[in-house]
Amino acid sequence: MSRVLSLPALDLAVVGLNHTTAPIEVRERAAVREDEREALLAHLRLHAQEVMLLSTCNRTEVYLAGIDGDPLSAFEGAWGHFLREHLYLYEGEAAALHLYRVAAGLDSLVIGETQIQGQVKRAWQAASEAGDTAALLNKAAQGALSAGKKVRFETGLADNVVSVSSAAVDLAKQRLGNLAGRTALILGAGETAELTLIHLKAAGVSDIIVVNRTEARARQLADKLGGRVCAADYLHQALPEADVVIASSAAPHYVLGASGVESALEGRPERPMMLIDISVPRILNPDIDTVKGAHLYNLDDLESVVSRNLAWRRGALPQAEEIISAQVSELLRWQNFRTRRGLETRPNLLSACD
Repeated sequence: MSRVLSLPALDLAVVGLNHTTAPIEVRERAAVREDEREALLAHLRLHAQEVMLLSTCNRTEVYLAGIDGDPLSAFEGAWGHFLREHLYLYEGEAAALHLYRVAAGLDSLVIGETQIQGQVKRAWQAASEAGDTAALLNKAAQGALSAGKKVRFETGLADNVVSVSSAAVDLAKQRLGNLAGRTALILGAGETAELTLIHLKAAGVSDIIVVNRTEARARQLADKLGGRVCAADYLHQALPEADVVIASSAAPHYVLGASGVESALEGRPERPMMLIDISVPRILNPDIDTVKGAHLYNLDDLESVVSRNLAWRRGALPQAEEIISAQVSELLRWQNFRTRRGLETRPNLLSACD
């Protein structure tokens, strides 16, 4: 009598934390700084044959294939912090499902946001260029990106595109009312800063100051979309003009604290200042919240804004989840075919006589 051996499960895992499992002060501890990236990857490579690192303002995740050991321990060992109570671990099909949902924006703070698609793509490209991916992670990442596009353009989640940047501007409108006639200061000149500037313009803000460590990048953004440029060294001189400060930059330390904001507010006692830090790690010192007239917010404070976003998008979620499930099934079929083809070259492994 012969029997067919069951095919092995998908050798894929994801371990990480995000806005639902960890507050911002914990997410900061697992942030990926560029000068530490290679050391993190070197440690993770000890635990898997394939590694992909995804880091955004609201998540840090490691995708592993060909795993050797405990993914949770690998993550904690790489960052050198005890984070287990905030970590999630998905393995096999569940790991693929998570990756596909992430790429589609279904696991984001702002459901359906589009930035994550590019972030997943860049994470995969970086891993591929470093030689950290092979057949499984390449196929999974490509499938996730394809699924993300399919979800957005078949469900309506791409309509009225929302992002963390737009949520920050919406929060400013909620707290300050009409933004027309206000002055905004943006700290940063990257992709998120560019989106922030676009949404500020759409909200009626005509006077926008762009501050960045690299003045040339600030000028490039200001010239492209309209705005004034301020070199980082002159931040404190420009600050008294700002009614709204939105920070979206990477820095190894706080770039603004209570004393700087207090000095800025001395010349405008009747005009409060709103500061929103959407950076991870944060670059606005939490002690700013102790300054009279200053109102400091961070990513975790955007919940009230994004909950309204979810309300009208909830109707699209069942169709989106069906698309994701079907796309993950494609990955599993590919894996099963690949495994079966390998076993067929060794027939003694396919059947045994009892």
